[in-house]
Amino acid sequence: MALRKSWFGSDAVAWACGLGCIAAAMPSHAQQATTAGAVTAPYPTLENISLEWAVSGDSDADGAVTVRYRPAGSSEWHQGLPLRRILAGEAEGFSWDHRHAGSLFHLAPDTAYEIELTLTDPDGGSDQRTLTVTTRPVPAAAADARRRQVTAASLEAQLSSAEPGDLLLLADGDYDGFIVEADGSEDQPIVIRAEHAGQAQIQGDVRLDGRAFVYLEGLSVHGMIKLNDSEGIVVRGCTVTTEDHGIVAYGSGSTNGYFCDNTVTGPTEWRNDATGANGDNLGEGIQLTGPGNVICHNRVRGFRDCLSTLEDDEAVDQTSIDIYGNDLEVCADDAIEADFTMGNTRVYSNRITRSFVGLSSQPSLGGPAYFIRNLMYNILYSPFKLHRGSVGDVALHNTVVKCGDAFAVYTDDAWYDAWFRNNLFIGGSGGGTFGGYDNGDGAVATLSAADASCSFDYDGYGSTGTGRFEGRIGEARFSSLEQMQSATTEKHAVEVDLSVFASDVTHPDEPFPGPEFPDLTLAEGSAAVDSGQVLANVNDGYSGDAPDLGALEFGQTPPSYGPRSSDGTGGTGGTGGTSGTGGLGAQSGTGGRVQSGAGAPPSETGGTGGTGGTGGRSQSGAGAPASETGGTGGTGGRSQSGAGAPASETGGTGGTGARRGTGGTGGRSQSGAGAPPSETGGTAAEAEQPAGAAGVSRGASDGDDAGADGGCGCRTPGRGRTSTLGGLVLGLLLMMRRSRRR
Repeated sequence: MALRKSWFGSDAVAWACGLGCIAAAMPSHAQQATTAGAVTAPYPTLENISLEWAVSGDSDADGAVTVRYRPAGSSEWHQGLPLRRILAGEAEGFSWDHRHAGSLFHLAPDTAYEIELTLTDPDGGSDQRTLTVTTRPVPAAAADARRRQVTAASLEAQLSSAEPGDLLLLADGDYDGFIVEADGSEDQPIVIRAEHAGQAQIQGDVRLDGRAFVYLEGLSVHGMIKLNDSEGIVVRGCTVTTEDHGIVAYGSGSTNGYFCDNTVTGPTEWRNDATGANGDNLGEGIQLTGPGNVICHNRVRGFRDCLSTLEDDEAVDQTSIDIYGNDLEVCADDAIEADFTMGNTRVYSNRITRSFVGLSSQPSLGGPAYFIRNLMYNILYSPFKLHRGSVGDVALHNTVVKCGDAFAVYTDDAWYDAWFRNNLFIGGSGGGTFGGYDNGDGAVATLSAADASCSFDYDGYGSTGTGRFEGRIGEARFSSLEQMQSATTEKHAVEVDLSVFASDVTHPDEPFPGPEFPDLTLAEGSAAVDSGQVLANVNDGYSGDAPDLGALEFGQTPPSYGPRSSDGTGGTGGTGGTSGTGGLGAQSGTGGRVQSGAGAPPSETGGTGGTGGTGGRSQSGAGAPASETGGTGGTGGRSQSGAGAPASETGGTGGTGARRGTGGTGGRSQSGAGAPPSETGGTAAEAEQPAGAAGVSRGASDGDDAGADGGCGCRTPGRGRTSTLGGLVLGLLLMMRRSRRR
């Protein structure tokens, strides 16, 4: 890491400064004025827009960028969070350039937004830029899709003759695993859909390697769904039951994929010897590399890591990624492993329980990596794993209830430029050794490696059953709230306990099997109510005198977690041509987008769809896809309460099929806001390593570092060091695990 020093003024300046000032390390002739470069908005998603403004100069890092936005044509502007000031840096073999970067949150799908960025630098170079960016629509079959009835006997022939715009309806029954070798297009995808959700049972793997714009909907897969080197893939409303990995994409990964409303179940059980980097655990629930991916409203259970990006030299352009609304349980290492992300990764409104680590950022490569309004209960080790020199993590409005230390990052590697606001951290009794690692004795904060460039404030801390309030942030130690406030940046911190919640919450000091996830809504008048900081575009619409701490604003409806239900009419046919009555993915209904919580993602509610040939995909909510006409309909119905949300299904066990990877299709580059990726052609090696990817493969040495799989990477003396033999065994396991990715 380059030399750094702390520099914070007002909250707005502290936010914009981001990486902190390094003027003391700069030569005296360095340019203090900003030279503004290009503004881009790469890979817009359905709900969020990434913003990047390249700059040079500004050697004292006092430039700041404010943001405002509005739907195109509207007269009313809305304020966004200021962009983060990202200084050029490097970590783990990756590097990044100077820029301001940040996101707009909770937008409507398929909507154009006018955005105004204002750069201010007291040394000169101030500028203003405007741009218009359109969010992606909810994926849907073509309005004029051609319906093709499929049986197990005809599947191979139907797949071999599939063309863009085809809708393959799989009848109930058992099917062998299959490989798709045809591409759809953005407007004319190939849709492979169960005629009745969950009743088309695929006994083996489904392979979409190198494919573009192929949708899988409502299938029950007993194996793995693999989509290396792909673009525009949709996996929606599927049930995946696996003895290995669930939904995965390696090589160049997935670009602009949509993986939502699925139920993914793996082989790992919740017991102490299964937890941690060295535990008896297996499988990745959903694991993808690549940009622009949306992973939302899935229920994932029983894996080493439930949701994951890739690490080291396997990480490819991991930017503009949304992970939200997921319900995650029994994640024996990390619930969400957002490692090696490269800016504007957004992890929000997820519910996590029975996990070793809650949210991993090991490391963030410059940031910003956002973690917003996540609920974490019965987390064994760290709620946030910010190891391997993580830079630029932003954590806002998260709720954590666990045994042992409340907010702990156990590493000797300094981590930089984190920004924490409005979180709730409650630890306490029950601490000990889990998965070979010590989670402390109930300190409210154990953050000894936090660099002085990090900023913490407006957070709530507590320790249940210990009678103590003590901890460490950076070099500062404290044994009371008053000492924390005077010795650290937590000037507005409050002390909390389990009474901040409206319901009786059991402290998870016996984590196996552990209590069920409780109601973590706040009690009226508690210490967490009205104790937060106002954050534009994050907690807009708060009630009371100020925003509340934690993930759930008092008096507002909590968001939904896991697959969104679909019950009613509408479905696979009808006047829309792509869907009608009965079946999956219907978007019928008259509901709009209601934002129920401060900064909460919008939820959509629907009415009932049409029947027979008159059913359709009309939806009057904001950002809903246009109503469609034509086509033939079925009978029965499945209306939907979430955008494109199918019903969740569960399945039994089945064969895992082959797992050998195939060659890639070349790289993908993207230039300009929302530009579609272009493929460079060529074939990739079966090893599926992206050509020229920077990075260092980190193997296990003496057990301190979790190696290429991330794991805990603790490097903390006395915290679960393993023997050299254990390191060799772990190394062999990691090699075997990587070989299964191919």
